[in-house]
Amino acid sequence: MEKISFRSASADDCGKILFFIRELASYEKMSDEVVATEELLREWLFDKQIAEVLFVCEYGREAGFALFFHNYSTFLGRAGIYLEDLFVLPEYRGKGYGKAVLKKLAEIAVERGCGRLEWSCLDWNRPSIDFYLSLGAVPLEDWTVYRITGDTLKKLAE
Repeated sequence: MEKISFRSASADDCGKILFFIRELASYEKMSDEVVATEELLREWLFDKQIAEVLFVCEYGREAGFALFFHNYSTFLGRAGIYLEDLFVLPEYRGKGYGKAVLKKLAEIAVERGCGRLEWSCLDWNRPSIDFYLSLGAVPLEDWTVYRITGDTLKKLAE
């Protein structure tokens, strides 16, 4: 068995995916914002197929995960991949698994004919920022992400 491997998540992995989401939220000091459930993950990831999950494994054991989906660039005239979450468990860090995941996602993007791979990073997360910069990633300094959620979203929809 290879030391490092990748596998796409299946509907049977919803508990494992939720575990990784909660671990990421804890790391980002946002645990109180996680409302996802296994049932919601099953519905949106596997029934509606709105996003994909890739596990990075060490000797067959899940060491980290990436959740991603397609977006679209009108300027490029093609889809891209948006990486929503990338998380490697602390005991597996420093082994190159984060870089391996990004390399794998880049391969997927190229295979699918996508024009770009994008993600967001919290401003305080200097280790991740330095890591992304070392890969040649460029921060989009002229753009600000806006978000509407909860009651504000419902009110706007009325």
